[in-house]
Amino acid sequence: MSSFHSLPISALKHDTRDALTVRLHVPADLRNTYRFESGQYLTFRTLLEGEEVRRNYSLCSTPDEDELTVAVKRVPGGRFSNWAHGHLRAGLHLDVMPPEGRSAPVAHGEYLAIAAGSGITPILSIIRDTLKNQPDARFTLVYGNRAAHSMMFREALEDLKNVYMTRFALVHLLSREQQDVELFNGRIDGAKCDALFSQWIDVGTLTTSYLCGPQSMMDTATESLRAAGVAAERIRRELFVVGTAAPRPQRAAAAEVDTGDCAVTVIQDGRARQFTMARGQQSVLRAALAQGIELPWSCQGGVCSTCRCKVTAGEVEMDTNFALEDYEIARGFRLACQSYPISDQLTLDYDQHT
Repeated sequence: MSSFHSLPISALKHDTRDALTVRLHVPADLRNTYRFESGQYLTFRTLLEGEEVRRNYSLCSTPDEDELTVAVKRVPGGRFSNWAHGHLRAGLHLDVMPPEGRSAPVAHGEYLAIAAGSGITPILSIIRDTLKNQPDARFTLVYGNRAAHSMMFREALEDLKNVYMTRFALVHLLSREQQDVELFNGRIDGAKCDALFSQWIDVGTLTTSYLCGPQSMMDTATESLRAAGVAAERIRRELFVVGTAAPRPQRAAAAEVDTGDCAVTVIQDGRARQFTMARGQQSVLRAALAQGIELPWSCQGGVCSTCRCKVTAGEVEMDTNFALEDYEIARGFRLACQSYPISDQLTLDYDQHT
């Protein structure tokens, strides 16, 4: 589950000045391992100044393509993205974990996607896949950027619009470039969403809404959709941030639960391993890694869900969660990077997925 394979880069393309599209070739013997569904992502790793750095990027290709494609947007101060822009060349190899993450649900009907900036990457895959394989589906995309020159996949989106003229509606919102229609000027905020839903988009017919971008944008868009009558289960969100492990927030009751040791059992790939850790000092993931137990991880910020596992015995306190849905938490799933034991014994199962 946490294994990496070295995949060759077959092609690179600068989609914008700060967005690099990376296409990876998958050898025939790994095709089954790297099969994916739209909406999923890849985790990459490299060594930078002697430190292992991992980042995940959503797949913007579709499942029926022979190669894997992601877009790496340069982030100010971003270690991996700046390294990738300066170092990657066709023919080099990248360490890549098999695809993970929740896939887009298969359904027929009306779809809406709201994306900002690099949040377009998983959305593009979902739109392409949906329009190609669901002949009756209709898709509306609201895409926010500062200006046209910073817009990722601009040509690809225009091509989709030309191919699916009656089934794909594309709305560009630009915050720093004036457009003829006043409604399309500005940022994606609550007022803008309310106006779009009342004047342009009939949200009452939606089968599913996809949101991807900064948390503030997704929160306001979610509030507007809910206020317009869209059920919570029809709204799917993916947060786009550069995740880093943060210090644990202080808790008033920490002294009552964060004392003593916890005996942890980790089940992965049919194998059970045990170790002991002190409660309240480290997340389960960090404690396991310190013991030499390799578990899947990437952002360590509660965002990507790479470390998703199921608690089958004992209890944990999960500090931050931007990745798991309420129904997943109710079924016992947790993020190991944010989970701190509050029981004497704990069992985490990485082999259970439902």
